[in-house]
Amino acid sequence: MNQLTPYAAFFMRLAVGGVFLQHGLTKFHNGIPAVAGFLHGIGFPFATIWAVILIAVETVGALCVLLGIFTRAWSICMTIEMLVAIFAVKVPHGGNIELEGLLLAGAITLVALGDGPLSIAVKLKHSGT
Repeated sequence: MNQLTPYAAFFMRLAVGGVFLQHGLTKFHNGIPAVAGFLHGIGFPFATIWAVILIAVETVGALCVLLGIFTRAWSICMTIEMLVAIFAVKVPHGGNIELEGLLLAGAITLVALGDGPLSIAVKLKHSGT
């Protein structure tokens, strides 16, 4: 382990959280009906419910990951989302999975690493004692 290892989570949080947030803001601006329409079009049941969940994970979850708040919990949600995106959307339609694969790997890495030392959660834990 070198002196930069403790900061790996910070850089991974920036990358994963930043990409998810960008996609989440696009979904948010398009609106729940547009996202639900897309999901319904590719065969997802309960498309409106899943649209709300996707928007929440990709906006609220991404912001939390960026700040280092509940990183593991949100990263589990992101991992599940990327698995569904790869196996239920991309692979059946012959799509490229490069972005989803990288986000999946990043989310799994964040599940393993957690918040890291440069996070709001760590600062709150230290200020409470």
